[in-house]
Formats: sequence, structure tokens, C-alpha cells
Amino acid sequence: MPVLFLLCLCLTERQALANDLQHIYRCGNAYTNQPSSTQNCKPVSNTGGHIIVIEGTRVQGPQVVLPSVGSALGAKVDSADQRQRDAQAQVVLQAELQKAQRQHAELLREWQNGEPDRRADEVRQPQKYQDRLAQLRGALQRTEADVAGLQRELSRLAVSAPIGAKP
Repeated sequence: MPVLFLLCLCLTERQALANDLQHIYRCGNAYTNQPSSTQNCKPVSNTGGHIIVIEGTRVQGPQVVLPSVGSALGAKVDSADQRQRDAQAQVVLQAELQKAQRQHAELLREWQNGEPDRRADEVRQPQKYQDRLAQLRGALQRTEADVAGLQRELSRLAVSAPIGAKP
């Protein structure tokens, strides 16, 4: 008998808790089942359906770039430090240029003046061959543009360096 009483008590408490959770309040743009006395919360009528609130995405404003400690506007860089930075930049650009030139030479070898060797699957399916030709042509154009851009950057570094300065 005491077990039956406890069971009934638990079911009653559960029902009371469920009734409390069924009350939904709108507090401004937020929905909650626990209204705040500081906000202007109004009960929302619940006709048996569920209220689903989907959070929208946040709009990202313009990114603020904070200058680093040594690169504030108007900050002067020692000429020796600048020469060292220019020399490091030139080494990096030279390495990138050599890499791009090797990649371009490899693509030219595969390109074979616009007639690369056909692969086994391309003999039966000419469209695959045409697709590969288009990919090779695009890759060649990209590497040519890369090489030209790197050469331009290297020439700018050479022009900006004072005459007689050693990198």
C-alpha cells in the first residue's frame, strides 16, 4: 500500500512538472518556460503544438585588423632590419620561383605541344582526353601567371633596394 501511495505521488508530481513546462513565455525576442521578472514576458498560447525557435546566423561585421606592436603607422624600421627583411623576402621568392618553374617544365613535358600521350582509358572515351587537355591547358596558364608574378615581385625588390646595398 505505501508503494502504491508513493507511485501516485510521483505521477502527480510529474504531471505538475509537465504542466509547468507547457507554459511558454515570450520575453522580447526570446522564448522561455522560466520568465524573468525583470523582462516584459507574456505567456504564449499553446494550442497543443510545439513552438520551435531556430537561431539565425550572426552577421559578421567588418573585420578589425589591429596593428602588431612593431608595425604601427608611422613606426620607422631600422635600415639594417629592412635590408634583412628584404633579403629574406628575396630568398623566399626565389625558392617559390624555382618551384613554379619546375612545375611549369613538368607540365610542358606532359603537354607535348598540345598533343599529350593518350592513356588507355582515353582511347575509347575521347571526351576524357579532351577534359585532360583542358585541365593541362589551365594548369599551364596558371603556372605561367605564377612565374610572371614572382618575377615581377623579385624585380620590385631589386628596384627598391638602394644601389650598392648587399641583400
